Amino acid sequence: MLRSTPKKNYLAMELLSVVIITFNEEKNIGRCIDSVLGVADEILVLDSNSADNTVDIARKKGATVYQQAFLGYVEQKNKALSLAKHNLVMSLDADEAVDNVLANSILSVKNNFQYKGYTMNRYNNYCGKFIRHGSWYPDTRMRLVDKSFVQWAGDNPHDTLTFTSPQSKKHLKGDILHYSFNSFEEHADQNNKFSSISAESLFKRGKKTNLFKIVFNPSWAFVRSYWLRLGFLDGFYGFVIAVNIAHLTFLKHSKLYKKQKAIL
Repeated sequence: MLRSTPKKNYLAMELLSVVIITFNEEKNIGRCIDSVLGVADEILVLDSNSADNTVDIARKKGATVYQQAFLGYVEQKNKALSLAKHNLVMSLDADEAVDNVLANSILSVKNNFQYKGYTMNRYNNYCGKFIRHGSWYPDTRMRLVDKSFVQWAGDNPHDTLTFTSPQSKKHLKGDILHYSFNSFEEHADQNNKFSSISAESLFKRGKKTNLFKIVFNPSWAFVRSYWLRLGFLDGFYGFVIAVNIAHLTFLKHSKLYKKQKAIL
């Protein structure tokens, strides 16, 4: 999916910082950085004390690397945003990459920076196959922003870039390529991890669940992804993804319910 990167035209261009948070991402970070070499004026990696070769790979590819213990997805990404030298910032995860169409769209923005935020679709790769339907596409995200007008928010681990005051935004052509899971085991492990983080975050905010939600919400999540969002068109993997979305929802509500009962 990745092709040759476009050439820069430096005349009257805005300068762009690409920021990435990492932890043990040696398998992904090189691909991520390579995909933005043609558009970035600064590549900044905020690493959470990786034990593998993530930092060495990032530095060899020209990235500026900072180290900070992991504070949470929202907190870590806000810190990375604050470290960026330029106001125009593109935020990526280490397992993501920019395709050539999106790279050209970003160059157009640098030549004519009119909006405070730009959205784009995220194209998810699951076990080697790109998923075009279901809850995973178009998976629209705002990732290119004027950092003076945004902050990361949301309930960990589900972070989102939001405006701090009402602003207009524009959608860009092209995709963020997201290399999500290489195996079913990876997906199951992340479901367990993320559901624990979500339950803890919701519990701290005083959110409640109940037995009805434990039954209904996972069922609705499956129906929405597999039937209403046409996940069945992605075949077997579309079914597996819908089941895992339902499972994640079930685990989140079950763990939150357990926390509620523990303090009664």
